[in-house]
Amino acid sequence: MEDTVGRFAEMIRESDNIAFFGGAGVSTESGIPDFRSAKGIYSQRWKRDIPPEEIISHTFYEYHPEEFWEFYKEKLLFPEAEPNDCHKALAKLEKMGKVRAVVTQNIDGLHQKAGSKTVHELHGSVLRNYCTGCRRFYSLEDILAMPGVPVCPHCHKPIKPDVVLYEESLDQDVMDRAVKAIRKADMLIIGGTSLVVYPAAGLIHYYRGDKLVLINKTATSADAYASLSIHEPIGEVFRKVMEALEV
Repeated sequence: MEDTVGRFAEMIRESDNIAFFGGAGVSTESGIPDFRSAKGIYSQRWKRDIPPEEIISHTFYEYHPEEFWEFYKEKLLFPEAEPNDCHKALAKLEKMGKVRAVVTQNIDGLHQKAGSKTVHELHGSVLRNYCTGCRRFYSLEDILAMPGVPVCPHCHKPIKPDVVLYEESLDQDVMDRAVKAIRKADMLIIGGTSLVVYPAAGLIHYYRGDKLVLINKTATSADAYASLSIHEPIGEVFRKVMEALEV
């Protein structure tokens, strides 16, 4: 792996407009489960044997709010999670003027917690919640303090997490910013994603550069097009590359 890390580090040295695109695998080393692995959220079953994909849909949120929120609070919220070596490395590379944007499918807010400033959250964030009536903001701590279905104490309307549920569209402004960041990048690092969830997975096609690095425990459909493909834990890879960069 030393030769691979050395090549990765050299590509970072040569770049000054790096975009990072990450998926659920970025946060597994922080104790947050992914969705599609053998032990992921989608492999589990909830009450009445309802598939998780159905529970986190807009329809289920609307018609079964009690069960939605019970599942959401138990399976998707990890307030104690801390950034791992991947999150920390990206934040440090941003401060160095190397990484210009992080595009993430994750909703955990760990990139910002690590110190990254330019983060495009394709699927929203569990840290933000809004009243469906008066649009007041509520934090993750506010939501956790409310038993059952969170309700706005001001207008008594339901509160909704600012995350993209199944059947909902991605925010077009966020997508546009993500596309612009990837299109302008002179290096694209993709990590912790199998590149099967669209439209997010299609962002790779906007990259116009010649330094594409893929980091995922398993092979992806884009490996053949990568300048470098690494099938190792992403936190370990970034820890070693930061040591190679001596920063």
